[in-house]
Amino acid sequence: MKCLLFFLSLIILSGPPATAQTAATQTATPIDPRHITIARDSFGVPHIFAPTDPEVAYGLAWAQAEDDFGTLQLVTLLSKGRLGDALEKKGAAADYTMSLLRCRQLVEDQWNTLSPDFIALMSGYVQGLNAYATAHPGEVKYKRAFPLTQQEYLAGVVFSISIFCDVGTVLPRILGGKVATIPGFSSGAAGDERGPKGSNAFAFQSSRTTTGEAYLAINAHQPLEGPTAFYEAHVHSDQGWNMLGGVFPGGCLIFHGTNENLGWAHTVNNQDKVDVFQLQMNPVNDNQYRFDGQWLDLEVSTVALHVKGIPFTIHKKAYWSRYGATVKTKKGVFALRTPANMDCKALEEWYRMDKARNFTEFYQALSMTSIPMFNIMYADRYDTIFYISNGKIPRRNPNPAYHWSSTVRGDTSATLWTTFKPVTELPQYLNPPSGYLFNTNHSPFLATDPRYDLDPRKFDPKDGFEIYDNNRSLRVREILQNFDKIDYAGFKRLKFDRQLPARLAYPYGIDTMMQLNAGDYPEWKDIITHLQQWDHQAVASSQGAAIFLLIYNYVAGKLGGSPSRQLTKAESLETYRYVYDYMMKYFGTTDLVLGDIQKLVRGDDIRSASGLPDVLAAAYTEPYKKGLRKVTSGDAYICLVRYPKNGLPVIESVNTFGASSHPNSPHYKDQEDMFRRQQMKPMTLDKEKVLAAAEKIYHPG
Repeated sequence: MKCLLFFLSLIILSGPPATAQTAATQTATPIDPRHITIARDSFGVPHIFAPTDPEVAYGLAWAQAEDDFGTLQLVTLLSKGRLGDALEKKGAAADYTMSLLRCRQLVEDQWNTLSPDFIALMSGYVQGLNAYATAHPGEVKYKRAFPLTQQEYLAGVVFSISIFCDVGTVLPRILGGKVATIPGFSSGAAGDERGPKGSNAFAFQSSRTTTGEAYLAINAHQPLEGPTAFYEAHVHSDQGWNMLGGVFPGGCLIFHGTNENLGWAHTVNNQDKVDVFQLQMNPVNDNQYRFDGQWLDLEVSTVALHVKGIPFTIHKKAYWSRYGATVKTKKGVFALRTPANMDCKALEEWYRMDKARNFTEFYQALSMTSIPMFNIMYADRYDTIFYISNGKIPRRNPNPAYHWSSTVRGDTSATLWTTFKPVTELPQYLNPPSGYLFNTNHSPFLATDPRYDLDPRKFDPKDGFEIYDNNRSLRVREILQNFDKIDYAGFKRLKFDRQLPARLAYPYGIDTMMQLNAGDYPEWKDIITHLQQWDHQAVASSQGAAIFLLIYNYVAGKLGGSPSRQLTKAESLETYRYVYDYMMKYFGTTDLVLGDIQKLVRGDDIRSASGLPDVLAAAYTEPYKKGLRKVTSGDAYICLVRYPKNGLPVIESVNTFGASSHPNSPHYKDQEDMFRRQQMKPMTLDKEKVLAAAEKIYHPG
């Protein structure tokens, strides 16, 4: 089931509330593509202009399809519950989980609550996808991918957000027997699968910058390619929508970026997003569970799965209890309850954020509490900065008998939460006296100068908010310690920093390996010495970084379920032996630097790469070939914004490779050299400037 993480690509966006009647009767207005202008800049980034928001969404879909239609077809198959047609058993697993979570049923049940504006926007985007497929039949690899309906599209959104909200981690743990069980129900043990996460966000008020502007850094660490790699776009309508930033393939508007007045960055947070309940089953009827002293029947449905290469339909049962999606295992019967598949209006909230003109409107959008996760870092032209550990947080029973961070008994309405906390109860900062805010996926209670940090004791521990630092947060504090004002060059250095902090905060106690006496181990002396003399810089020319890269991945694989356990001396020696054997096997020498092993790969182009896990300019790798490791995620789309008091924001950005996924396109990797050199390109929200400098201007079709 871990393959489900591949399908996060539909984190998309939305609009204002409406009455049930108007939403229910909303019909799709056909869009004339002649009203839409797509301007490609010198890097191939699309700037879409049209009179209305739906027309712009149509143009965004068309531009995305031009650049990466193959990925979009996987997105549409996912939305239709037919991913098995393309990805065989892995795709069918996603199709089954989508049915298990009842994503389509949720959309149907809540459809009449959606805003007409959002439905119109979504209709425009879906029309654009379908129109591109009709106009380019030779590019359609999967016949069942089109036409796509609005309901299917939104169901795919709900599924993707649910996977992002830890269902893709928790469900495999349940199926693998790795969750705690309730005494008397069955037995088992829980594992800690919290792995490294990335993303950085910084905001500075003008009082802390030398230019007198507010600064915002947008820097989500994502995969470099595929359905969850950020696609850069600029959308501009005559209805007040002018936004530039990053969106995943399949996104109908900008996920995070900036408009004329304000912008925000997202980072992943780790609050408790999924509760697991164990059901007490009837010993004489395995389809009944006990609830408030009565035996209730599980709801049972049959999911029809279509798997490429198998000429018949596979049928699998899906179960539902009062707690939600339910699965049967050898360890017992468990239900997952997550706010992510209880509210289909997350996109509507994002749409409101996209079109907000000031902080009051932005906060009003957040008050919908339909986005079930993500830290939000905000800055605007009015010198407001803001940070919130956002989420759709249930009101859980405070009874200490219920262990919400583990498995909860699922036999009583006392554990069946049904209401959620308002946005005002979430950890948040507005214009702290320090004048700056930051988040690197660490604790929301460590977000600024310690004198002004929030007190975690004032928040409910059942909500699971992070209380820890990581290497990146420690490093930010090192850089900002005793600083007065930061200039723009220093702001960029902060974002692109590759230095680890003086005190390492990696799991598994890896830094203890540096304490061995190199002279006691002649065979590994050079390796141990290079590691001990390493300056903790994650640069391609570093020998110590090369050794650390191999150590980190080996130890993470060995102790993946126990990140808090310290390495023993024997395990440390075993790890050094592994590093020595690896280097000799693949390279015939231990005299290697990080760039000899770690590579940035785009098609046939292979370049040395800097970065390590959990540095500010992070890199995460997977085995590639001949001992090389390929960077697959980490520092990717970066957007830095300055907000002067007057005029449009000043924007610079860079993406890992380029705007196009086609190897024969000039924009397949035209940003790669800039990315490696940590340089950026200027961008603008000014329509006249975009059109004057555009390399190509055209209408869809």
